[in-house]
Amino acid sequence: GCGVPAIPPVLSGLSRIVNGEDAVPGSWPWQVSLQDSTGFHFCGGSLISEDWVVTAAHCGVTTSDVVVAGEYDQASDAEDIQVLKIAKVFKNPNFSLLTVRNDITLLKLATPARFSRTVSAVCLPSASDDFPAGTLCATTGWGKTKYTGERPGRAGNARAQESWRGEGGGRGTRIRLFLKCLGLDPFSSCGDSGGPLVCQKNGAWTLVGIVSWGSSTCSTTTPAVYARVTALIPWVQQILANN
Repeated sequence: GCGVPAIPPVLSGLSRIVNGEDAVPGSWPWQVSLQDSTGFHFCGGSLISEDWVVTAAHCGVTTSDVVVAGEYDQASDAEDIQVLKIAKVFKNPNFSLLTVRNDITLLKLATPARFSRTVSAVCLPSASDDFPAGTLCATTGWGKTKYTGERPGRAGNARAQESWRGEGGGRGTRIRLFLKCLGLDPFSSCGDSGGPLVCQKNGAWTLVGIVSWGSSTCSTTTPAVYARVTALIPWVQQILANN
């Protein structure tokens, strides 16, 4: 099933600090790297099936870019990665670069990903799913944000941040209709544009947010902002059904 990694992630208190910590290799198997034709990693994304990847609209993905699945250490040549061509790019027609609303793009792969211990899909929420305060969530990525152009040091390894146990109140955990600001509890805003914010639901990790923008300094004072996936599910289902 979706959202259950074959290699369980380790969620330790260490990953609550600003820079997160290195993830267990292969334990976030839906995390993909979007790379241009030169191999430059510019955004993250999430596998939602063998054929489809979710990322952020502002990443500006084209069919000349590739999806790299099964990657953990971008400096290693020893990993069994899958470099997948993109057949079609479906950018949400209501995306606005000014307000960064509806910041979601679906990528149809030209050849399906081969699911394995280190490559599998995250669950999609239903439009009515609720993720209450206290839900365990995590964001992963290599720390690349499209808007800043810089990457933190040790950029090679996917970092897992056991990041958010919402407390409600004025701590940056309130959900707005389009954006989720989780920046204050100590939730840093680094991670990859387009990458996943996942939360646990019924024992499986579910895609709740897409990293829309953050700060290259990983500061806890700059809230990370996420496209809220539940609100975008009707559009996602429509694209998947028609293609």
